[in-house]
Amino acid sequence: MTSIYIILTVVVLISVGFIAQAAIIRSRRQKWMELRLSDEERHAIAQDFVIFDRIPDNLRDELEGLMHVFLFEKSFEACGGLEAVTRHMQHVIAAQACLLLVNRNHDFYRKLRSVLLYPSAYKAKNEHGHDDVRLGESWQSGSVVLAWESVIAGGRNQEDGNHVTLHEFAHQLDQADGAADGVPELSGAGTYRDWSLVFNQAFIRFQRKLEKGRRTVIDPYGATNPAEFFAVATETFYEKPKQLSEHYPEVYEQLKSYYRVDPVKWIP
Repeated sequence: MTSIYIILTVVVLISVGFIAQAAIIRSRRQKWMELRLSDEERHAIAQDFVIFDRIPDNLRDELEGLMHVFLFEKSFEACGGLEAVTRHMQHVIAAQACLLLVNRNHDFYRKLRSVLLYPSAYKAKNEHGHDDVRLGESWQSGSVVLAWESVIAGGRNQEDGNHVTLHEFAHQLDQADGAADGVPELSGAGTYRDWSLVFNQAFIRFQRKLEKGRRTVIDPYGATNPAEFFAVATETFYEKPKQLSEHYPEVYEQLKSYYRVDPVKWIP
């Protein structure tokens, strides 16, 4: 009996420890969420991330708080000859990544620990052992890899539908449940049913358009698999919302419900 009491005591102490740690994290995050950027920092971010200057003020206030949590909790690592990840680089990436969290229930990219930043496109081995030239990657092991040139190219051009940071962090949301399948964590069985129906039909329709050589508002890379379709659709949702809502209205509505924002209203 004594051993059972010892085990129970240890379990209770561990549980109390987890609860206490969670309370500390919540308290810290609440303080960080109240922090704001300076006017100079906002202006600098808007130069390399045009959307930042166009979202409603109340959402931008929340975004700035989320950015501070991200900056305190995630690490940045310079790679491939990049001398350092400057504070401005961190701000731009944090703003882009946290845009996907604004106005939603989320876990602050709980599995993500680090952002690896290259100065430009880099080479990495594919599954066949050959070199691929890449602009970004999302790893389920806790890292996102980005090429800075692509980060700012996507951020400065709001209307081309190409945005590597939004793309890779959409993958992070998709991978949060352990599967990269184009279905992020949703609420309720009915929601999953509706999402799967809309996205499966849209994916098939999208592939058929490409097979016929027709132009599409969604980048052709989205035809690779359902996970890439979700990531590319997310880029399009924020960068070309009007076109997406016209050509794929059901997809737009699903993304609007998931991200809980309506970027069409941000168009000046």
